[in-house]
Amino acid sequence: SFILVTPLCLTHGFCFTLKLTCVDSVSVFQMKPCSWRAVSSVHSGGIAGGIEICITFPTEYVKTQLQLDEKANPPKYRGIVDCVKQTVNSHGVRGLYRGLSSLLYGSIPKAAVRFGMFEFLSNKMRDESGKLDSKRGFFCGLGAGVAEAVVVVCPMETVKVKFIHDQTSANPKYRGFFHGVREIIRAEGLKGTYQGLTATVLKQGSNQAIRFYVMTSMRNWYKGDDPNKAINPLITGLFGAIAGAASVFGNTPLDVIKTRMQGLEAHKYKSTVDCAVQIMKYEGPMAFYKGTVPRLGRVCMDVAIVFIIYEEVVKVLNMVWKTD
Repeated sequence: SFILVTPLCLTHGFCFTLKLTCVDSVSVFQMKPCSWRAVSSVHSGGIAGGIEICITFPTEYVKTQLQLDEKANPPKYRGIVDCVKQTVNSHGVRGLYRGLSSLLYGSIPKAAVRFGMFEFLSNKMRDESGKLDSKRGFFCGLGAGVAEAVVVVCPMETVKVKFIHDQTSANPKYRGFFHGVREIIRAEGLKGTYQGLTATVLKQGSNQAIRFYVMTSMRNWYKGDDPNKAINPLITGLFGAIAGAASVFGNTPLDVIKTRMQGLEAHKYKSTVDCAVQIMKYEGPMAFYKGTVPRLGRVCMDVAIVFIIYEEVVKVLNMVWKTD
C-alpha cells in the first residue's frame, strides 16, 4: 500500500491509502481515508470560519487599518471609533467589509490544513494511553500554524491587507477579489501574494502553538482522570475564548509586523527585522500593540466558535463514521 497525496488534500484536509489487492487474478484498487477526523476538520472549520468572519470582520478591518496607520505620516485615525466613523462616512457600512472575500475564500482550506495537520501530529505524539499533554499540544499547534501559514494564510492575508489598504487610496484600483489577485500577480508575480512570509509563519506558528497549548491544558484539567468525560459546548467556547485571548496578548507585535510587511508600503522595509526596527525607532514600543482591542474581540469569538463547531461536527460524524 502507499499514500497518494493530491491537491484534494489541501482543500479537503485528507489523503487516501490505495491498497492493491489481487482477487481472482484481477487487480482491484481499494480506497479508504487515512483519517476521517481530518474530513470533519474541513467541515467544522469551514462552517465556523465562514460564520465567524461574516460576524466579526469589521473588527478585523479596523484592526488592520489601525496597524497600517503610521505615526510618521501623521496618523489618520484617532482610535477605533474614529476609524469606524471615517470609514462609514466615506464608504458606507459596506466599507467595513472591504477584503472580506479574501478571507471567505481561504477559510475552508485554512481550517483543513490547520486541524488536519494538528490531528496528524497529535496522533503521532500521544502517549501509550492516548493522552496528549500540554507540552506536546504546544508543538502540534506550532506545526499546524506553520503549515497553514505557508499553504494558505500568507497569500490570503496579503490579498486581504492590500484590499483594505487600497480602500484608503483616492482611486482604489482593486474592483474585487479575483481582479485584485490578477492585478497583484501581474504587477509583482506570484511572490507578490507571499509578502511577509517570515512574519506570517512566526505569527501563525505562535498563534496556534499558544491556542492549542491552552486548549489542551484546560481540557486535560477539566477531564481530570476521566479521559472520556464530555465537555459542554459552552465550556468549550469559554476555553476557546481564553485560548484566543492568550494568543492575542502573546503575539500581537508579530501581527503588526506582518500587516506592515503585507501593506502597499511594504517596499520600504528591507526585511521582517528591518520592519520591527523601524517601528520601534519611529513609533515606539506601543506601536507593536496597535489594533489589540479590535483583534481581541474578533479572535476570542473566532476561536470560541471554531472549537465549538469543530467538536460538535466531530460528534455528529462519530455517529455515522468512527472518526476517533
